[in-house]
Amino acid sequence: MTDKILLQNMMFYGFHGVYEYEREQGQRFYLDIELLADFSQAGKTDNLQDTIDYTAVYSRVKDIVENRRFQLLEALGGYIADCILDSNTLVHAVTVKIRKPAVPIPGQLDFIQVEITRSK
Repeated sequence: MTDKILLQNMMFYGFHGVYEYEREQGQRFYLDIELLADFSQAGKTDNLQDTIDYTAVYSRVKDIVENRRFQLLEALGGYIADCILDSNTLVHAVTVKIRKPAVPIPGQLDFIQVEITRSK
């Protein structure tokens, strides 16, 4: 059995990018986190200790995006996914989607998105 917790469209201000101006000026990043686990025990006990504390996941992701620096979204997403898997024994798999609306591309687009999935 696999159940899901979704944290969608979180917005953080970070300093990630290949170009120096991106790492100096910073910009907004939008993230979705999908956590796969078995929540049947939590459904029976109604106890936070039997599930994933998504407020803790949110705080960890916020800390990483706002206080660490990566050139590539792939590296940022991989780091977030690994941290979530390492710190949550219930999580079987995690998907991290990162959207960057301000990209150095000479054309119109809403955003660039990187999606990283990791599992145990």
